[in-house]
Amino acid sequence: MGLVTPKPWQPGPVLAGTLVVLASGAVLVLEILSLRLIAPYVGITLETNTAVIGIALTAIAVGAWAGGAVADRLPPAYLLGPLLVAGGALVFAVTPLVRFIGELVQGADASGVLLVAAAAVFAPAALLSAVPPIVVKARLANLSETGTIVGRLSGLGTVGSIVATFGTGFVAVAMVPTTLILTGLATVLLATGLGVIAVSQKKMPKRMAGPLALALFGFGGTVVAPNPCELETAYHCASVSADPARPDGRVLQLDTLRHSYVDLKDPTHLEFEYLRVIAAATDVFRAQGAPVKALHLGGGGLTLPRYLKAVRPGSDSLVYEIDAGVLKIDREQLGLREGDGIRTRVEDARVGLADQRADSYDLVVGDAFGGVAVPWHLTTRQVVAQVDRTLTPTGMYAVNLIDHGSLLFVKAEVATIADVFPHVALVAETAAFSGDGGNLVVLASASPLPLDALKSALATKAPAMNVISGNDLTGFVREAKVLTDDFAPVDQLVTPYRSAAS
Repeated sequence: MGLVTPKPWQPGPVLAGTLVVLASGAVLVLEILSLRLIAPYVGITLETNTAVIGIALTAIAVGAWAGGAVADRLPPAYLLGPLLVAGGALVFAVTPLVRFIGELVQGADASGVLLVAAAAVFAPAALLSAVPPIVVKARLANLSETGTIVGRLSGLGTVGSIVATFGTGFVAVAMVPTTLILTGLATVLLATGLGVIAVSQKKMPKRMAGPLALALFGFGGTVVAPNPCELETAYHCASVSADPARPDGRVLQLDTLRHSYVDLKDPTHLEFEYLRVIAAATDVFRAQGAPVKALHLGGGGLTLPRYLKAVRPGSDSLVYEIDAGVLKIDREQLGLREGDGIRTRVEDARVGLADQRADSYDLVVGDAFGGVAVPWHLTTRQVVAQVDRTLTPTGMYAVNLIDHGSLLFVKAEVATIADVFPHVALVAETAAFSGDGGNLVVLASASPLPLDALKSALATKAPAMNVISGNDLTGFVREAKVLTDDFAPVDQLVTPYRSAAS
């Protein structure tokens, strides 16, 4: 009597589809959340997004290629469960790994961005991307079903990716902290992998001790790793800290930047010099104490709207802030009281600007710029033309810019604003033009700028700042190109320096 060769273990159609959906979806969850993990260290720029997407695609390609090759050599029973367990263990390790590496690369160039992005996504994404080709191999009983099986599983993998993308971006991130999402995902992967091992191999292989130990280490590391986030908003890693030199002073930090400074008891205190420049410019454009109607493109801590309300009773400030979480922090920790001169709307400033009536504002303030995270769509000629439309004939556009080194971005933005407004001036410290950079303020109007009065006001409010206009400004800008909606390489123009205030 001959020996009966046991039939190799094969996942059923439901289990096969589930594994493909889970593995493919997990890769997209990692890709989306890795952007949030690395933002506190390198910001969110075109470079950051490109690095994450490129590394994720590389991981998918490497994993799929390797998974297919291994599937032809080893039985699926020895591969699928361990791969899921190892993938889950690596997801557990992502958070502490990114946080420790992020502390080291903070302030680095593109190589640092690539390093921290690779730490966030490459290894777990590559392992999980090996699962679909192995499942396909396991389900292939004969060549006549190849097209059906490959097509079905490929489609299910895409469905998993779609559900994970929308579920993470639209739902999970708004409800649960990033670390909890990753911990939950890692737990599901680990549990699924152990379940597959139980049904396919009947006992736990000794080689699983390493991944299980890594999972435990990753979980512990998540708890003890330095966390730069006091609160995660829809767009930022945010925190509020007290100023040891000023009891009522509070600093709002968004990702890598000291974004706003608010004195809880004294709204007339302007800690950041660029705000004192805008305040001085407002004083020479409108009689001191007279109310102004102001539109703010970007909110942050709403320092300037509070100032205008305090020193110009009857003023009306409408603030567009895209991040509802930032406004929540303003209300709960920074003492914001809306109404009576301050209104806020949770909306992209560009979209909100288009809804405003012509000739309706005395002052438009562009303060959505954040050094390494410049919203390019607020820099173009088209948006400057919208600003011009909403201003009264004697109104003023005041824009806070951040740049360093050769100031290529500032030059391009000044050229862009000057392409719309006939009267433009740049206010900055002398050191900004020798490589130090920092905050620079552009003032523009359809009416002549009272530069002599502005210089006198700056001597009191911001004595270190100088005014550049006329031929000097033309010589500074030189051949800088006007930014447009069709061509605005802002991320490539900005030279970052991560300690700047926005």
